[in-house]
Amino acid sequence: MNPASASVNRRRFLQTSAAAGATLLSQVPFVHAGTSDTIRVGLIGCGGRGTGAASNALRADQNVRLTALGDAFRDRLESSLAQLRREAELAPKIDVPRERQFVGFDAYQQVINSDVDVVLLCSPPHFRPAHLRAAVQANKHVFAEKPVAVDGPGIRAVLATCEDARRRRLSIVSGLCWRYHNGMRETFRRIHDGALGDIVALQCNYNTGTLWHRNRHEGWSDMEWQMRNWLYFTWLSGDFNVEQHVHSIDKMAWAMRDQYPVSCYGTGGRQVRTGPEFGHIYDHMAVVYEFANGVKCFAMCRQMAGCANEVKDYVVGKRGKADVMAHSISGENPWRYAAARARGDDMYQQEHNELFAAIRRNEPINNGEYMAKSSLMAIMGRTACYTGQVVTWEQALNSREDLSPPRYEWGDLPVPAVAMPGVVR
Repeated sequence: MNPASASVNRRRFLQTSAAAGATLLSQVPFVHAGTSDTIRVGLIGCGGRGTGAASNALRADQNVRLTALGDAFRDRLESSLAQLRREAELAPKIDVPRERQFVGFDAYQQVINSDVDVVLLCSPPHFRPAHLRAAVQANKHVFAEKPVAVDGPGIRAVLATCEDARRRRLSIVSGLCWRYHNGMRETFRRIHDGALGDIVALQCNYNTGTLWHRNRHEGWSDMEWQMRNWLYFTWLSGDFNVEQHVHSIDKMAWAMRDQYPVSCYGTGGRQVRTGPEFGHIYDHMAVVYEFANGVKCFAMCRQMAGCANEVKDYVVGKRGKADVMAHSISGENPWRYAAARARGDDMYQQEHNELFAAIRRNEPINNGEYMAKSSLMAIMGRTACYTGQVVTWEQALNSREDLSPPRYEWGDLPVPAVAMPGVVR
């Protein structure tokens, strides 16, 4: 691949994406009818989550085929394909010859152009706005992993694209998978039906150990090293408050009926995970979000080895409290989702089951609004921690801060300094 020819100018994309949505095809060609029609799936981003999403997609419908794969790196693509082919149940549904294995920065466009019906967007979050736009413009149904952007311009582009998808009657299903967990759905249904009374406070913790990283190999450019270790660079992942904690943040927004905070402040830093192999992101953050009605959400996240871990969410009301991850309510209306049922819930599979069923019925699902706004809520919190300032929703949404690199090619790319609160603006 010629890196120069594959280079994509994201800034130009963001400037033109809203206008591009005005041009619609008269009809979306697709397999809306019976199960005799094959649904062709293309995977973009062949890491662990992408491989898992492809496995789920292949199990979601009786007549589905994986027909194209794309990734920045050949070894990642081949590893994903080999893993999928080792599953006896899936192997007959895989038809990805060499000519439909695409590698490089432009692999996503080649997958989209390869006569697929559904695309699975599982590349690092930075690329999601451009990949989503290209898929929708080509009239493809989409599964989009979380988060869907890493900065304000990206969020605005995603919101515009999802509205375009709605007009085109295309499905967009989000990788914010707890929304597809039956126990979680029942918990929030009861909250919304008044089991807790008026909500007075929210709390979510996502405190875990460290995650993977890959040592730099001789011959890797800065760009390759960063993309292979995308978790640790804000332009690629959004920092871990955005990449991981977005699950908890989304549940807090869900509790508030998808109303989002008006402002937030926070603190955080890089205390333990300080080596260069961890890029420049933080290892702990704590954010207080305030909603228009005065309710506050206290959100904490940490990625450190050797510490007490906790991934829990709580919704406190005037009449009780919900332990969201336990799917239980205490207080005036006690309730618990049956443990046996909870063990049977596979939210990763369920989101694909519902996507493909919606395609068959020609009744599109569009998760665009909450997947974009929950991602923005996480970005807003990161910005408050990086700057040490109060950040409003409008500031985050309308921010002109674009984290894109100057070009997409295998070359030099300096690592930004660690953000210093009170200094960074």
